[in-house]
Amino acid sequence: MPVPQKYITYYWQDASSTNYLTMSTTVTPPKPDISLPPEAAGKMPISDTPGIGEFIQETRALTKRLFIQLQRRPSTLVAGLIQPLMWLILFGALFQNAPQGLFGDGLSYGEFLGAGVIVFTAFAGALNAGLPVMFDREFGFLNRLLVAPLASRFSIVAASAIYIIALSLLQTVVIVTASAFLGAGLPNLAGLGMIGLIIFLLVVGITAMSLGLAFALPGHIELIAVIFVMTLPLLFASTALAPLAFMPGWLQVVACLNPLSYAIEPIRYLYLHSDWSLGSIVIEAPWASISFGGALLILLIFATGVLLAIQPLLRRRFG
Repeated sequence: MPVPQKYITYYWQDASSTNYLTMSTTVTPPKPDISLPPEAAGKMPISDTPGIGEFIQETRALTKRLFIQLQRRPSTLVAGLIQPLMWLILFGALFQNAPQGLFGDGLSYGEFLGAGVIVFTAFAGALNAGLPVMFDREFGFLNRLLVAPLASRFSIVAASAIYIIALSLLQTVVIVTASAFLGAGLPNLAGLGMIGLIIFLLVVGITAMSLGLAFALPGHIELIAVIFVMTLPLLFASTALAPLAFMPGWLQVVACLNPLSYAIEPIRYLYLHSDWSLGSIVIEAPWASISFGGALLILLIFATGVLLAIQPLLRRRFG
């Protein structure tokens, strides 16, 4: 509130004249003391640490922005839903005349392929998670966020992760439904929940890796190049298209080091066995037999390790 000012006029007579000269000056009264007494000041809730409420509000707003972009450009979502369906239909038809039981337990190739398509679709979407952040960097929007009074700049990363996880789960629902119509069957309710958990763990790890690349690489050309280089090798060096027994020894080792295999094989096991348990063996690796629970633990370790690995990079960027 502005402090009121008083104007005072002084008069004096010039020595060489009978005229009176005037001069005005401004006098500002002293500001009133509005300080609180010590006992009242001690009761005021003062906190410089942002709360969880502000973080949730910022994350929700940034996530909403990403979904608004998707609503304005739905071609990304449509392509992400059509591509896995084409994989299921075309690859399933390609190996339709393969001998029955070639892939084990009287399984057709279309049924065998379903788990691989689910995982690979989620993987491809999560690997592209860094592109919106990279474009925000190049167009200057990210810099505006970094200088904004955010409660936590990690809400930027959290919003991207939530957005990609939501899209991946939506794609998973579509693929599972399409696979059921194509004759692959449908796991029980617990199995469907376990599929969601497996996709969640894989997507968190791959999304964190993609966001780390988005902050580390100089531009979107380099990021797209890394995505192209990683996509097909990780696909072929997994059990998405062929069982582990079909591979040469060295490729079996590579496939068992690939996190995609630890998501594909448990999902495939869910489709084939309704009496699954965490102790069920899902992968016969060259060095050990991996159980269902062991595969989940490996995915959890992978996701946690990637999240911890990008922390220094994010702190340097957000600092």
